[in-house]
Amino acid sequence: MPVTTQDIIAGDVFFEIISPQDLEYTYRLRPAKDFGASFNQKLEGVPLVLADPPEACQPLRNGREMHGSIALMDRGECSFLTKTLHAEAAGAIGAIITEYNSKSPEFELYIEMIHDKTNRDTKIPAGFLLGKNGMIIRSTLLRLKRFHALINIPVNLTFTPPSKINHPPWLGW
Repeated sequence: MPVTTQDIIAGDVFFEIISPQDLEYTYRLRPAKDFGASFNQKLEGVPLVLADPPEACQPLRNGREMHGSIALMDRGECSFLTKTLHAEAAGAIGAIITEYNSKSPEFELYIEMIHDKTNRDTKIPAGFLLGKNGMIIRSTLLRLKRFHALINIPVNLTFTPPSKINHPPWLGW
């Protein structure tokens, strides 16, 4: 049986980077399992901003850049919900968390982001990005001396054949 786009999607969300050109691919996210909103509002040309500090376990220092953007944060040090709440407090409209440690056993896996069982919640959506994608996005933006990429999220791939999805060349689906 050939692999269908529905087999690939399986509840995940996709976004595309539209700038800078070095990163213009379609990326896959695993939405947070039991906290936050869904990525159901179509956002076009929204900035994907590198969080400062990257692990986002304390209030973000780059709130001005974060306002109206999607935050890109590193996994670790605190809960997924804490990171998302810090992004939301800085004005972000969404959060993407990625494994940045290439030595981690989870570097090439999609992590199920779950609630930390505290009495808190967020109103913004959050998703987990594959570590290699996160590392390449971050390193490319830093190399280009850019603090953000521009993205469209979510991207509907329902009727796109798998062979036509513009996935990053460093990954295989």
